[in-house]
Parts: sequence; C-alpha cells; structure tokens
Amino acid sequence: MGAKTVNRAERVKIRRWLNRLAFGLFVAIAIAVVYVTNVFLTERFTESTRNRAEVRMTLYVGNLISELQRNSIVPQLLARDPELLRALSAAEYSLSTQRLLSFVDEIGAASLMLLDKDGRTVAATDRNRLGENHRNAPYYINALRSNATIFTTVRTESGGFSFVYSRKMDDPSGTLGVMTVAVDLQKLERSWASISDAVFVADSEGTIILSTEPRWRGLVEEQALARQSPASAIDRAFEATRDWTVVPIDAYLRGEAVLRRETRVPFQGWRMVSFTTYDSVREKVNGVLALEIMGFAILLALAFWVSSRKSANRVVFFQRESAELRALNLRLQREIAERQKVEKTLEVAEQSLAQSSKLAALGEMSAAVSHELNQPLAAMKTYLAGARLLLQRKRADEALSSFGRIDDLIDRMGAITKQLKSYARKGKDAFEEVDVRDAVSTALSMMEPQLKTRKVAITRTLPSNPALIFGDRLRLEQVIINLLRNALDATKGVDDPSVEVTLTVTDAVRLIVRDNGAGIEDLDALFEPFYTTKQPGDGVGLGLAISSGIVTDLGGRLTARNGAKGGAVFEMTLPVLASDVEAAE
Repeated sequence: MGAKTVNRAERVKIRRWLNRLAFGLFVAIAIAVVYVTNVFLTERFTESTRNRAEVRMTLYVGNLISELQRNSIVPQLLARDPELLRALSAAEYSLSTQRLLSFVDEIGAASLMLLDKDGRTVAATDRNRLGENHRNAPYYINALRSNATIFTTVRTESGGFSFVYSRKMDDPSGTLGVMTVAVDLQKLERSWASISDAVFVADSEGTIILSTEPRWRGLVEEQALARQSPASAIDRAFEATRDWTVVPIDAYLRGEAVLRRETRVPFQGWRMVSFTTYDSVREKVNGVLALEIMGFAILLALAFWVSSRKSANRVVFFQRESAELRALNLRLQREIAERQKVEKTLEVAEQSLAQSSKLAALGEMSAAVSHELNQPLAAMKTYLAGARLLLQRKRADEALSSFGRIDDLIDRMGAITKQLKSYARKGKDAFEEVDVRDAVSTALSMMEPQLKTRKVAITRTLPSNPALIFGDRLRLEQVIINLLRNALDATKGVDDPSVEVTLTVTDAVRLIVRDNGAGIEDLDALFEPFYTTKQPGDGVGLGLAISSGIVTDLGGRLTARNGAKGGAVFEMTLPVLASDVEAAE
C-alpha cells in the first residue's frame, strides 16, 4: 500500500513537471509568434509608408520642374515681341500694359513686368507696380550683364520668396530694357499642404525658399526646426531621424514617429525634404497582435478546461473544485464570445482603413491624370455619338470603324498615363524608341473631328518598313498636329482643299506636309515668335516657334518653303535610330 502511494505521488510529481514544461513551451511559442509577427508587419507597413512618400516626392519634384521650365521660355519669347520693342524704343507705353495682360492668362505666370533701360517699371500686369524703380534689383542687373535668360530668387518684405525670370531686350541701337516674368510657385505649396505633413524646398545654400510651414521660409533646416512649436507632431518627429524600427516600440505609441525623405531637385542645386507620419502603422500592427494574443489565450483556456475536466473525472472528492472550474469555464466562454465580437469589430475597422488608403491613393493620382485625358475623352464622345447614329441607320460596318478609333484613343490614354512616370525626369531621360508612322496615324486620328467639319482631301503616304527615331512620342505628335492644323487653316479659302502627308526613310526620317493654299509670304519670319497670318483671335503666332523648338530638342530640323505649284510645304527631318543607340537602350 505504501509502495502504491509512493508510485502515485511520483506520477503526480512527474505529471506536474510535464504540465509546467508544456506550459512554458506554449508561452515561448506564443512570444516567438507575436515577436515575428510584430517585426514582419512593422517592416511591411513601414515600407508601404516609405513607398507612398517617395511617389509623392517624385510627383512634387516633377510638378516643380515642369512649372519652372514652362515659364523659362517666356522671357525669351516676349523679349522678341515687336510691339514691346517698339514701345521701349519710342518710350510710348500706353498699350504695353494691355499687351502684357493679353499674355498672362495664356502663359500662367504670376506677373509680367517691362522695365526700361533705367530700371523703371513702364508696363506691368499688376498696375500698382507701375513706376517702381528696380535699378538695384539683382534680376535687373544680372539680366543686363547676360545675353541669356536669368533666374533670380528674391526675398519679399513679408518673409517669403518670389521667383523671377528676366532677359535683356535690345535692338541694333543697343539695350532697351528688361522683361521679367514672376513664377507662381505658391500654388504648389498649397497643393503640398493638402496632402503631406510637411514639405520644404531649400536652395543650394540650404535656405528654405518654399515650405508648407510659413515660419520656415528664409531659414536653414536646423533653425526652422528650432522655431517649430513643441505641440506639433512634426517637431517631435525630427528627433527620430533614424529608422524607427530600431527604437523601442513604446516610443512610437504616442504618435512621435515621422519619416524624413530628401531628394535632389535638378535645378540650381535645390533639394526637397518631406516629413510623413507613421500614425497608422502602429495601429495596424497592434490590431493584428491583439488578435494573435487573444487566440493564444483561447487555446490556453481550452487547455486548462480539458485539464480540469480530466481531474474532475479522476478525483471524485474534487467535485467542489470542478464546480468552480465549470463556473470559470462559463466566464471564459462569455469572455471568448466578447473577444470574438471584438475580433469582428477589428476586422471591419481594418477593412475600412484599407479602403481609405485605396481612396487616398486614387485621389493623389486623379489630380495628376485628369487634365491630360480631356482631349481623348472629348474625341471618344464624338465617335460614340457617330457610332450610335450609324447603328440606328443599320450601318454596322461604318460603326465598327468608329469603335476602332475609340480603341486607338484608349491606347493613347494609356500612353498618357504612362507618360506621368517620366515627369520627374529631365531632358532625354524621357526619350524612347518611336515609330513615326504610328505618330502620324495617331495625329490624323486626333484631327478627324476637325476634318469631318470640312471637305478636305487627305493623302497619306507611309513606308511599309518602320520609321524609327529616338525621342518623345507625345511631343512629336504635338508637332504633327500643329502642322496639320496650319495646313487646314491655309486651305480655308480654296475650292478643292487638299493636304498631302508623306513619310520617307533614307539616311534620315523625313515628314513632309503639303497643302494647296495661298503659300507663305514671309519665310524668314515664319518661325519667329508672334508672327502669324491668321485673323486676330485665331492665334498669337507661337505654334511654329514651339514646334521648331521641340524638333530641335529631338535632334532634327523643321523647314518651310513654297511649293512649285503653289501652297506651303513643311519638312521635318529627324535622325534615324541607329543600331548602337538601340543597343544602349
């Protein structure tokens, strides 16, 4: 009897040690799973936040460079305007301000000013600035010293900055004055403030010239951070310049974690810095961890329940304890039900957060894409209306042709969205292999709604083999559309209007657009800015000047002549894509 009691005690002791070992192993597994899940999800959600911040920075830099480049050519064009030159030469400025006002809406600049050779404002889109003296202004002094367009950053009295392009205006008699164009970059600041937590642009010396925080302008980064109030989450975040995953977790439960990103702006040594909060990362991770811990707690409770049931069946005199365990089990079940309810609530909240993130991403992209798709959508509407009318008249074959054109427009819309990827790149970084035949076909398709309003005979001659160049297809299509539009305008007064489009490939790619209109009166001034033979209101004479600049950027040449049988002939010559360029690409 004594031996049996001893053996039973040993078995009970061994069982207790096994239970303790199983419990310790269970706890170790639970801790390991929670730790691995925390690290994995933290890295995943953090990387997602970094990627969104980098995409926004790329779009911001692209928009900034685009705005600067769009305004950089304006001083050069206005410096050649014959009316402004005559006004400076004769010192007669009664119509100069009205002349500048006619350009400002089309150009999109903040303001235009015409300065005489003494630095006095003689014409301006802001009439309050007439008569001001800018003799000592750097944009006036530097423009007189150079024959190129000068960019100047000027500190304003309000503490901000203005950005001015200036260029000297002269004629054979000497210097007449200076044309200045103020670039409106504050609208970019406002768009940044509506999306990111904080963004600033610093010049080559580190001075902040653009910022979503007005108090930072004119300071270096260290001084700007020192001026930020302690109550701001951005100020607290600047202390966390390291990777936030290497800092203790509890330091980020108070919303202090912020990501700092810096990128170079390819313009005069500028750089852009943005700060993005990690406010949602910790919440997502903690939600998943809570579910895991609750699952382990349920498993542990079930294990305890099973163990208590076995003990109740083996030992009768522990019935009272078994009753208590059953009561505990009921409480655990109620808690499990409550936690299951909480789990469902967390799942719904997580789905809502995911949907909000998707909607936010769609909002960011829609602002960049919407204005680029207006022209293809308008053309698609025209083709759909024509297809509907043809179907009503049971002309299905002709309706299929309209649907084919709609399909081409859809491809063009896809190309436009693809073009957004190259906004942050400058110069030839956005070039690719282009078949000029496809560009001609697309341009004719885009012009078809205008062709339908008139009876113009279009003759198109394209080679059977590809006509490949290395360039930007959208800008090439812009030039072809401009040439076709000019040809259509030139044939308005002709009885049998016709336009010939011929593409050949020899040692170079040549595109010839020929019309049977009245021809060109002044070939020497044809590509000069503001030269036009159209009626007032039909154009300001910048189309061919811009087209010539685009062809030059592509490495080619745009020329014009009068045909032997009348009409005008425009010839665009582009270098053929060489085999070594293809290999490099």
